[in-house]
Amino acid sequence: MPFPLLVPLGLLCALLPLHHGAPGPGGTAPDPAHYRERVKAMFYHAYDSYLENAELRPLTCDGHDTWGSFSLTLIDALDTLLILGNVSEFQRVVEVLQDNVDFDIDVNASVFETNIRVVGGLLSAHLLSKKAGVEVEAGWPCSGPLLRMAEEAARKLLPAFQTPTGMPYGTVNLLHGVNPGETPVTCTAGIGTFIVEFATLSSLTGDPVFEDVARVALMRLWESRSDIGLVGNHIDVLTGKWVAQDSGIGAGVDSYFEYLVKGAILLQDKKLMAMFLEYNKAIRNYTRFDDWYLWVQMYKGTVSMPVFQSLEAYWPGLQSLIGDIDNAMRTFLNYYTVWKQFGGLPEFYNIPQGYTVEKREGYPLRPELIESAMYLYRATGDPTLLELGRDAVESIEKISKVECGFATIKDLRDHKLDNRMESFFLAETVKYLYLLFDPTNFIHNNGSTFDAVITPYGECILGAGGYIFNTEAHPIDPAALHCCQRLKEEQWEVEDLMREFYSLKRNRSRFQKKTMSSGPWQPPAGPGTSSSENQDEAREKRPTKQKIPLLSCPSQPFTSKLALLGQVFLDSS
Repeated sequence: MPFPLLVPLGLLCALLPLHHGAPGPGGTAPDPAHYRERVKAMFYHAYDSYLENAELRPLTCDGHDTWGSFSLTLIDALDTLLILGNVSEFQRVVEVLQDNVDFDIDVNASVFETNIRVVGGLLSAHLLSKKAGVEVEAGWPCSGPLLRMAEEAARKLLPAFQTPTGMPYGTVNLLHGVNPGETPVTCTAGIGTFIVEFATLSSLTGDPVFEDVARVALMRLWESRSDIGLVGNHIDVLTGKWVAQDSGIGAGVDSYFEYLVKGAILLQDKKLMAMFLEYNKAIRNYTRFDDWYLWVQMYKGTVSMPVFQSLEAYWPGLQSLIGDIDNAMRTFLNYYTVWKQFGGLPEFYNIPQGYTVEKREGYPLRPELIESAMYLYRATGDPTLLELGRDAVESIEKISKVECGFATIKDLRDHKLDNRMESFFLAETVKYLYLLFDPTNFIHNNGSTFDAVITPYGECILGAGGYIFNTEAHPIDPAALHCCQRLKEEQWEVEDLMREFYSLKRNRSRFQKKTMSSGPWQPPAGPGTSSSENQDEAREKRPTKQKIPLLSCPSQPFTSKLALLGQVFLDSS
């Protein structure tokens, strides 16, 4: 059934002054060059204030350190510097991080946030270091100080995965591990948002533990879905029982769906893509109404909350990644009408009433709708998407800009501000805006240029494009996953040749059976399992050689290059 949407016509135009290069309705598309410079100026206005005040409170021009001795925002903003072309500052910040970051601190940290911001940010910066002119050490990208820092941070998170289900706790102490009495209730996104960073880390370091724990967590969520194919919002990681049974695409769930798609592309994993496509069918069947997505009860499919959450605005971008452009554009235009109504996206928007939800009227300068616009513009070239970028720049500068940065909008109805600037403004919002208006950025490389790098494992191609953004907009070069290990197929071929060699030797031997039976190396047998059975099982698990990629992104070739954003919305009330 259709829901009425109350959009005061011309409200946004009345609020926001027009600038050169920013034509109004009926004019030409916004000038990308003009807005690139505007966005770059926004970044440095916020970044320079941050450097003076640490974790930024823009209204009072002071700061507060929320993450102990390591700087969340500095790590978060590092790859944005390179995307904007600031090589010298990238190099300076890398030196600062090497000299000052220490993860052996008595701090309780979000496992989810530390992964996407710190581990993801360090991995991205590590893989971009050579492009930024940093003098890399021998063996790069399979070694390097930023990679070692990322590995150290990730190891601090591993105790959280030591649960009966393999699903992680939501919080871990960086010095002591999981605190006694820590709540076992974790949101779905906090369980299913590790495969991109952890698989990358395993590939670069050769330690499979990171990818292993991420895959187990993904699979436990998949096995916990309801009979109608939906997952809830929060689950008990000790028992596997759902605690919050609201199902949707937004807060608390979002980046789980994102990482199924992104993990499938990054790892060429058909199983992960098949899992997402099954979820997508259930989401369409039970939560979609007139190109809006509601919240429903996960077991019954009955509507529980007819609201749009600002975090859901990543969904059109995700739809574009699987080639569903028509549905993506329709949903995007629904969300864009909300932006035009308020000059931003309120955290919660009541769809039937066409207005904000009480205590959820704020806009903390989130990037999700801008991100979707960037994906869709790469796919379609529709100038409407540039208009969203123009509106975002004008809104944020008009409403949110203050002397010491850009303040969170506490209430979109009257434009009251909050004394806070989130690090994702520098890591994501500005980055996606800039990439929307910069079609020739190296991130959009179509493979026409690349770097050949010699590693201990042979020659490797990097920088050819196909960058996968993690959920904090940190780009990962997927080619790097193949730089630091010999192909498993080659390893297995050598093992098979060795087994054949020993077999021939045994057949030629007419005596010393006892000696020969224990001579050739065999894999250790598990409890109650013979060595030959283990070998057979290992052979069965080997992937079949394929001459073509396991996955190809349908319809649009750009879809293998970028990835999706999702974040957990924390109730601060």
